[in-house]
Amino acid sequence: MSFALIQRGLKIFWQHYRHAPIQASAILLGIILAVTLLIGVKATNENAKQSYGQTNELLSQRANFFITNKDQSPLNEAVYFALRRSGIKSLAVIEGLANDPQGRSWLVTGSDLVAALTLQTQDNNTHSARHNNQASTSSSSTLSSSTPDDSASNGPSFSLINGQASVMMSANLIDKVNKLTGQQLILNDINIDVIAIDDSFNLGTSLLADISFAQRLLNMPQQLSYIAVFAEDSPDTALTKSQQIDQQRSVIITALAKGGFDTSKLTIDMQDDGESLSALTASFHLNLDAMSMLAFVVGLFIAYNGVRYSLMKRQKLFVQLLQMGLGRQNMLVALIIEITCLVIIGSIAGFILGLQLSQWLQPMVAMTLEQIYGATLLPGIWQWQWFAQGLGLTLFASLAACLPLLIQLTRIPLAQGAQRQAHIAPFESIFKKQAFIACLLLTICGLLFNVTNQYKHSLILLGIVSISIPLLLPQTINLAIKWLQPLMPKGLWQYVVAESKEIIAPLSLAMMAILLALCANISMNTLVDSFEVTLKQWLDGRLHADLYVKPNPNTMPALIKLLNSNKQVDDVFEQWTIDAKLNTPNVPINLVSRDLPSIKETTIMKSTTVETAASTSDDFWQQFKQGHTVLISEPLAIKHQLSIGDSISIDKLPHPNDNPLTISAIYFDYGNPKGEVIISPTLWHQHNLPPNPISLAVRYQGETNELQQLLMSELGVSSAFMYSQQRIKDEAITMFTKTFSITVVLNSLTLLVAAIGLFSACLMLTQARLAPLARLYALGVSRNQLRLMVTSQMMLIVLITCLLALPMGALLGYLLINKVTLQAFGWTIAMLWDWSAYIRVVAIALISCLIAVALPLYWQTRKPLISSLQQEAL
Repeated sequence: MSFALIQRGLKIFWQHYRHAPIQASAILLGIILAVTLLIGVKATNENAKQSYGQTNELLSQRANFFITNKDQSPLNEAVYFALRRSGIKSLAVIEGLANDPQGRSWLVTGSDLVAALTLQTQDNNTHSARHNNQASTSSSSTLSSSTPDDSASNGPSFSLINGQASVMMSANLIDKVNKLTGQQLILNDINIDVIAIDDSFNLGTSLLADISFAQRLLNMPQQLSYIAVFAEDSPDTALTKSQQIDQQRSVIITALAKGGFDTSKLTIDMQDDGESLSALTASFHLNLDAMSMLAFVVGLFIAYNGVRYSLMKRQKLFVQLLQMGLGRQNMLVALIIEITCLVIIGSIAGFILGLQLSQWLQPMVAMTLEQIYGATLLPGIWQWQWFAQGLGLTLFASLAACLPLLIQLTRIPLAQGAQRQAHIAPFESIFKKQAFIACLLLTICGLLFNVTNQYKHSLILLGIVSISIPLLLPQTINLAIKWLQPLMPKGLWQYVVAESKEIIAPLSLAMMAILLALCANISMNTLVDSFEVTLKQWLDGRLHADLYVKPNPNTMPALIKLLNSNKQVDDVFEQWTIDAKLNTPNVPINLVSRDLPSIKETTIMKSTTVETAASTSDDFWQQFKQGHTVLISEPLAIKHQLSIGDSISIDKLPHPNDNPLTISAIYFDYGNPKGEVIISPTLWHQHNLPPNPISLAVRYQGETNELQQLLMSELGVSSAFMYSQQRIKDEAITMFTKTFSITVVLNSLTLLVAAIGLFSACLMLTQARLAPLARLYALGVSRNQLRLMVTSQMMLIVLITCLLALPMGALLGYLLINKVTLQAFGWTIAMLWDWSAYIRVVAIALISCLIAVALPLYWQTRKPLISSLQQEAL
């Protein structure tokens, strides 16, 4: 091996790319697109996951414990004062919804801003060198420097700290508010000054106010939602982490007991470092990862297609270099270095564009996570390890794909230099082998799908199916053209169809990318459309009342009395809800109870202990009413492998061994990211759970607006806590559609990437076919006929690809709905066929193909075709 010869070969290759920039551009384009989508989604996911474990209290440091009432009713602020008097670092927080005149709901968070500033200043003095406190340091300095006239600065004004009608809002949200409502925001009929602060303060879409004003705005005087406690580490280094936690909890309990509070009625939860949110959103992030890998594979197809074309065009050059003594080994090393350099350049550009894509995607992800899962995302950051991972993965995949072709090129006989055709291998044999491998993989996956129960395993199998489908394409096109050729009229058209076989090989990878993107698009459209119809049907059965009210718990008794005394109110249905945990497995759930008629009417059963419908079985409901059985939601049953007849125990229901609870039914549930267990009202009251319902469902004879106005005027119930049936349906559809909106966006980007790849492939192919076109032109075929001929060939191949994409996309959609989504989210979705959407996708693909073929063909055929014949003779 000679370094000088390798260097000489690299210089020659560089000069080749200077004269043929399209080849280098096609390779770089595929790599850039692949890395861009991979890094963009990875950065978005990593930022989200990192946010779960680093979220602080607003304008304060990270809490260790959270204190709430066990019955989920608001805390008395006296608990907070007792902690402060005992010297325990704590922060009072109140949260609630407020409505603007347009009917939009805003999440308002109230905090003791002076205490938050004090806690943050102490924390900064102790940990000023820590990177994750930089944003908080900025916030405390902003607070300290604010003045009474600072009404529109980067931080809160004196009026905010003084408890006046002012709220802080993130800078990226303030512009929208000003455009919609002017300089002031009106919430619950109160004019509020809006103060913009930097996005690094992590407000998200929340509004932050001083706690005194927030209590007035939310009509919760002297009440708190929770108290954040900032425990100090024990100086005794011999204690384990568990012992330190117990010691810190004991200090809190002692302080509350001295203040005269019954700690048995309080819950002191420890910060879980975001583990619960990570578990809750795992399937959501996995969905994004899968789409990014799909886009990455499509981009690699494009890059590999460019590399293969470039190598095939340089076959004569390679033979000449070998004849001049370059050496096979030296040439192989030079080619590997060339590909490595292209991958590095493409990865750098893709990494930069990927970070920009993440900045665009992150607000969409943040909105979904915040509305559905209650997760707040921190400002985006990037890590050089992401670039290393993207570069390493791209380099490995590129070399693994190209190395066999490189080795084959270096073994070509030196006497082959006079041959004009650049055929490297019998492609028909390769197509048959690819089809055989694809059928084998599809058969294996079909068998394994029947035995897998974990969505991660199903997603891996789905990935294998997605890779197998494109392998069927070249052989399918080859067979279709063979069957079509005898049917064509003799002459030019039969020649057009026959010659189409010659362009299958150079176009195969680009068409594989198109097929993969089409299948993904069809499957995702099927999933989203099917889900929307299923959700609407479920909401129609689940929502049985005209108005749903979830007021302040203190007003609940008066509200029930007022509704029962109103003659226009037909029925009032009560619902109790509390956070709980299953003891085995140890998972958080929502423990729910409703009055029996409401449960019978609104619970849509998936399966029960009786063969007949649950609503007609007296024995089924009698067992449930007596508290011997429970109903569990489908997501809880699927995620934790629970079946009818299993016994469960719940931490809020004492003595589970003496009174085991048996699962008697599993019901459909699309409205709760956590699992849910329904128990009878009898069982609820037997265990001294909160007696007052948390929400009411009301059937009303008149207009619901009249009833809402009555409740607002008589009891001061905010419109933010009242929902009509139609409003719930609209918000539910919007919210759950957003769960898939990011995936749909990535899916569209993948299709765009594939279309760009097809354009570059057509441009290279048209350039390579100028000599054959010139011969036809010399034989009397006009330019327009040549353009029509080439366009027809390409459209034929794309049409066959689209026809294959329809059943394959439907297969992916079936697996996505009945395997991955069911196992990951616990949702049974009835698969529906949307033929109009399928036809629309096929039409988009054909139009994209037409543009991809027409432009380069027009550019190339405008040149003097005789020059192509002259160049071929050289």
